[in-house]
Amino acid sequence: MLLRAQDIEVAFSNRPLLRGANLTVSAGECVGLIGNNGSGKSTLLKVLSGDLRPDHGTVERHATPGLLQQDGLLPGDTVGDALRDAQSWHADLLSAYEEAITGDDMDLAGDLQDRLDTLGWDLSHQIAAVSDRLGTPSFDTPLANLSGGQRRRVALSRALLCSPDLLLLDEPTNHLDSEAIEWLQGFLSGYRGAVVLVTHDRYLLEASADRIVEVEDGLTVAYNGSYGDYLIQRAERRAQNEKSEMRRVATLAREAAWASRSPAARSTKQTARLKRLDVLRDERPLLKEQTLSIDLRTGFRGGQSMIELVETSGGYDGVPLFEALTTSIQAKSCVGVLGPNGVGKSTLFKLICKQLKPLSGDLHWAPRLKLAVIDQARSGLKDNDTLLDAAGNGASHVTVGDQDVHVAGYLRRFLFRREQLEQRVSSLSGGERMRLLLAKLMLEGANVLLLDEPTNDLDLMTLRVLEEALMTFDGATLVISHDRALLDRVCTAVLSFEGDAQVVRYASRMQAVRALEERAAEREKATVSAPTPKGPKPPRDTMSRKDRRELEALPGTLEALEAQRKEVENTLADPSTYQGDAAKVSALTQKLSDLDVDIAKAYARWEELEGQA
Repeated sequence: MLLRAQDIEVAFSNRPLLRGANLTVSAGECVGLIGNNGSGKSTLLKVLSGDLRPDHGTVERHATPGLLQQDGLLPGDTVGDALRDAQSWHADLLSAYEEAITGDDMDLAGDLQDRLDTLGWDLSHQIAAVSDRLGTPSFDTPLANLSGGQRRRVALSRALLCSPDLLLLDEPTNHLDSEAIEWLQGFLSGYRGAVVLVTHDRYLLEASADRIVEVEDGLTVAYNGSYGDYLIQRAERRAQNEKSEMRRVATLAREAAWASRSPAARSTKQTARLKRLDVLRDERPLLKEQTLSIDLRTGFRGGQSMIELVETSGGYDGVPLFEALTTSIQAKSCVGVLGPNGVGKSTLFKLICKQLKPLSGDLHWAPRLKLAVIDQARSGLKDNDTLLDAAGNGASHVTVGDQDVHVAGYLRRFLFRREQLEQRVSSLSGGERMRLLLAKLMLEGANVLLLDEPTNDLDLMTLRVLEEALMTFDGATLVISHDRALLDRVCTAVLSFEGDAQVVRYASRMQAVRALEERAAEREKATVSAPTPKGPKPPRDTMSRKDRRELEALPGTLEALEAQRKEVENTLADPSTYQGDAAKVSALTQKLSDLDVDIAKAYARWEELEGQA
């Protein structure tokens, strides 16, 4: 056993968060820690790591834990400093070995040598490999210049490079693309130490977790097996608890009625029965399960094409990011949009919204089309509005279906408490902002939805409800997402951005993945088997010195532009960005658009110069 936490209690501002949580972690196992937003998962991780002292309870540690938290500090001045510091433990191990050899302590030296043989004598390659896989900025980038998303990737790299015996990860997939998430999944599956993992990525939980522990009503409930096993066991446990609660309430009502009408209840002979009544009254009732209600259906009738793109090309200043896309988006369909950052997914959304004109080809909207957009920046909200203002647009009632509903009652469907109604939008968490946008989306009655990373900051319960809403939606949906489970469950087709301005439509995400893997294997095979070309020497380079210098500088220029764009994207993806001046958000959005144009121009110039070489 590496860790045992018993009877952990933590309260903030007189509000109990944990009220007797227990958790044990054994060597080599991976524990998935789940629960609704605000249930106390992150708090429990801080208690386990020693960063937070509980109000009550004990934590017994037999290993030094390493914690990835959502808002941790980074040591040093640059990215390289922070990553190298993560492996200072290895330098200490080497120094201890050298001291043991110098001091002629052969027993200690032998033990240390065994550890170094197992762990490796030179780990410098690990820093480059992990940072490359997770997409961290270049090593010389100052930490002060990092966006929230970049800091998270550096912090995750540090947590993995520290190689602790007990690894505590709080939402490690935030700000990672699909390729990086796949790599992290493989890394955790082969990790030699123990892991406690908080994540909303269901595929990662299913692949990595040996058991699931749910934080519910301040307590922890353990379920053996995978995430799929947890869903079954939890449903069975809930059904059993509800039966027990019904029996308790019935017994309480019966005993209370007896006590109120029976004179015998006041005699000393009935004290045991009265004590039983007191015990029943003091028992904590079963926590009512929170239910989120999302119904996006509008009664729209029609199976016709809602959006049609015919030989459509999109880009900036005449330089296409995608070319000759012909596809149709039908009612009652959900189309996933796949591809790495910067390939044109957001450009496609802007084109469909008619914020951007096609470079060539045609775009057609169906009659009576009504469009709604939730972007990654969650920009459909005003920071100074209260929840009441944001949901009701200043009115006290909203129309849901054919009924008038008070805004406060409507917001309860989205798990907002009455005391939150006057809260400013700027103070909401990422998950709360998304729930509020979903509440507004239900009222708009749109029959075409464009959703950009809608699952960010949502807990597992809200994710499932959103999926059900999208599956029953009677309009058309396009969704950009790295959530593999959502794409596989909800999407009826995918558009895969595959580089070289090509977009290919597939029936499913897995079909797209297999196609990309097959093409990569074919390219690798062709590279290995291709004979060394023989023939006349290539013609002498006639490019001017100026153009040659420009061509040599372009890779560095593009790298710098891409880094700037990634920084702006991460800033816009950070909920704290929207807690300040709205003009700043507008400026960042414009800067992102300008960078897209500059990058497209640079790529076009590179292609032009290489054609002259």
